[in-house]
Amino acid sequence: MLKRLFVAPDPGRLRLRTGVRAVLGVALSVAAAQLAGLPLPAVILGGLTALLALFTVGDPTVRRQAVTTALLPAVGLPVLALAAALHGFPPVRDAAFLAVVFCGVYARRWGARGQALGIFAFMMFFATQFLHAVPDQLPGLYAAVAMAIGASALVRFGLWCIERRTPPPAGPALLAARGLARPTTRQAFQNTFACAIALGVGQLVSHERWYWAVGTAWWIFVNTASRGETLVRGFRRVVGTLIGIVVGLVVAVPLHGAPAPTAALVAVCVFGIFYTAAPSYSWMMFFVTVMAGLLYGLLGVLHPGLLALRFEQTLVGAGGAALAVALVLPVTTHAATDAWIRRSLLALRHCTATSARRLAGDDAADPAPHVAELEILLAKVRVSLAPLLHPLSPLRARRARAAMVMTHLDDCVRQVRGLAEVAADPDASHDARLTAACRRVETALLALAAPDEPVPHVEAHGVPRHHPGAERALAHLHDLEAALASLAAPLRDRPRGVFADA
Repeated sequence: MLKRLFVAPDPGRLRLRTGVRAVLGVALSVAAAQLAGLPLPAVILGGLTALLALFTVGDPTVRRQAVTTALLPAVGLPVLALAAALHGFPPVRDAAFLAVVFCGVYARRWGARGQALGIFAFMMFFATQFLHAVPDQLPGLYAAVAMAIGASALVRFGLWCIERRTPPPAGPALLAARGLARPTTRQAFQNTFACAIALGVGQLVSHERWYWAVGTAWWIFVNTASRGETLVRGFRRVVGTLIGIVVGLVVAVPLHGAPAPTAALVAVCVFGIFYTAAPSYSWMMFFVTVMAGLLYGLLGVLHPGLLALRFEQTLVGAGGAALAVALVLPVTTHAATDAWIRRSLLALRHCTATSARRLAGDDAADPAPHVAELEILLAKVRVSLAPLLHPLSPLRARRARAAMVMTHLDDCVRQVRGLAEVAADPDASHDARLTAACRRVETALLALAAPDEPVPHVEAHGVPRHHPGAERALAHLHDLEAALASLAAPLRDRPRGVFADA
């Protein structure tokens, strides 16, 4: 598993760059707080704030990232004050925490910005419980948050700017859905229910560390769309936490909070969180757990029993999430998977059509954005199919069908990527055979994704002539036809949707 993590694709070294940038941002934030003479809890909050600001803000353009970053204090500081003010009133505090959970999830309806602000608000309430903050500490905590936002902004927009021009696709459900059918509304109720269970049971387990259960329940619902995805994410969180606790016993406990080695290991964990977030949720949770143990060491409260309690609270939170997706407005795996596969097939069709227009002489046609969108959608399909592809899945026939779909989709994307590369070559000219091959591919794609939609006619410009680029394009198109023919069988051979009610 570790080997697969480090050989996972990293286009443009994006994961490496964001990991290094995160270490710089957190280090700068911590250094600023220490130079300002802030107490240790404020320094820790500053580092966490910088990490969140760099981790959660995922808008596609730098300008939108700047606006979202500027809005973080406007959301986080009032929540921080509310949580500190309610520290001595547990029933009211618990109700306020659940209200923040609901609003934070519901805000995802406004896209990447809403998700970032919702996560930041939740984590400010969570951090207040972690630090046992009270109103008298608010000035120092506010100063730490402000310096951390400034430090993260300096690193993100001044030293190391990374722009992602292709926005992440919206959820698979219909955006026009209203009421409880809207994905964000459904997840807001699910997540609040899960956090309520985690809060109640977590307090029975520990009156002091119950918030770990709530945090587990909250994060399990981030970037999931179906019951199966949520269950698999919960399982991976438990596995990552368990491994992190074992390592924490060997590494964090013996350090006893020694500042220099603890700071170095925290930097390694910050990098690990960012580098592993996309390919492996379990490894990301491993680094989060080790970092939490190191921070507890700095606070002088770390001992083996505390790490064992951390695992118990993780189990409680994962159990609450499992109950929520089973009982509250459940969405089956096949419903989400059908939608993502359909969107992927339509994106394949758009990429093929745009490549065909480019090869036919239309210089304005650019398949590159469609290829980028297709890569994101393929990752969504892989996440959606994860419950069925999991080695512990008892549904063997459906697991085999899911594996076939994933294999053939990967092949389709590989051929379309090659086709787009040929189309981008200015020397590749039109060959009359390309139009016919593209039309066959579009027909096959529409038959799978949108059978009622007509196939547009692709006009050829210029004089047809043979060219090596055209031969390569034809090879990709023929292989794409074969992959689509293979994909049709597992997609059509299903009794209920693409896959089972998982």
